[in-house]
Amino acid sequence: MPRYALITGASSGIGLALAEALARRGRHLILVARRREALESIACELTQRFGVEVLFRVCDLANPLQLTGLLHELEEGDRPIDLLVNNAGIGTSGSFLAHEWSDEQRLLELNVLALTRLCHGIGNLMVASGGGQILNIASVAAFQPGPWMSSYYASKAYVLHLSEGLREEFKEYGVKVSVLCPGPTQSAFFRNADLDDHRLRDGKLMLSAEEVALYTVKALARNRAVIIPGWRNRLAARLPRLLPRGLLRRLTGRINRSLEISRR
Repeated sequence: MPRYALITGASSGIGLALAEALARRGRHLILVARRREALESIACELTQRFGVEVLFRVCDLANPLQLTGLLHELEEGDRPIDLLVNNAGIGTSGSFLAHEWSDEQRLLELNVLALTRLCHGIGNLMVASGGGQILNIASVAAFQPGPWMSSYYASKAYVLHLSEGLREEFKEYGVKVSVLCPGPTQSAFFRNADLDDHRLRDGKLMLSAEEVALYTVKALARNRAVIIPGWRNRLAARLPRLLPRGLLRRLTGRINRSLEISRR
């Protein structure tokens, strides 16, 4: 029976690039995102190009009822999942108190609660079927506090620590857990979070989503615990251990404020 890789947030950015990289390697896919038209187009293209089966499910993972429905379908279905890629996530920028609470809640529902619930539900399915692999997407932001993007940075720190903890817990069940911590990547993230990425692009500090995906797929094959593409990003992940926390907070806050798009 064929097995499938399930990828959330698969309609753009790193999620889409990972879907293509895995399809290129002959993996059957189940793609999850909110935009039906985009998913239909992607599924058709990947099937034609690589000859794999590509299914899709339209689901707003920040909606607990829709997430429950997706998990129920997966639990009752006959398509075993041996790779879960928890890629779906959002960011907010600016003053924490200036945001509507609904925006902060949605971030936490998607970045933290949905990811955790998928790890739990599909993790149990993997254990029952004899094993599998989970890849959670965090960020280099996970290694430090991030003023003016405080909730986003905190959510990614949660993903990093959860993933490393589950890696140890799941070993005895034959389930491998890895966490991807990319740096700034060419995607819709900056636009959706109201951030200006032009200086990062101009300074060639951003990897493409395809570069991140290629590096990640190779690292997954080696069962790497923490995956950080790009030497600059690996350096950025280590710097918080060396700098005084107060200085780190001020520097990160200054950078985040400088990237924020004016809302006037």
